[in-house]
Amino acid sequence: MIDWKRVEELREEIGADGFAEVADMFLDEAEEAVQALVAGLPAGEVGGQLHFLKGSALNLGLSDLAAVCQDGERKAAGGHGELVDTAQVAAVYRASRASLLGGLSLDRAGAA
Repeated sequence: MIDWKRVEELREEIGADGFAEVADMFLDEAEEAVQALVAGLPAGEVGGQLHFLKGSALNLGLSDLAAVCQDGERKAAGGHGELVDTAQVAAVYRASRASLLGGLSLDRAGAA
């Protein structure tokens, strides 16, 4: 679900404070994107939201979220944005978020 190697690489690249800022910003923006998807977007806007989520998820090592977004993005690009399972995207996002935050909390506790 989480590519912890990628998380550590990013943290090393930008530092712990920078990583925390990037992760917080992603989670805030991703929450808005997921809520918009679930609330219902015009089919033509679904692909853009999924593309954003996929790219950000890959950057943070959220591999399961990136995969489900890529699948939905393909459907949307094929003119089938209405076939994207937005409930699945939301469920995978929430599970990924919980796993990331839980892992980071454990990491911080171990460093203390």
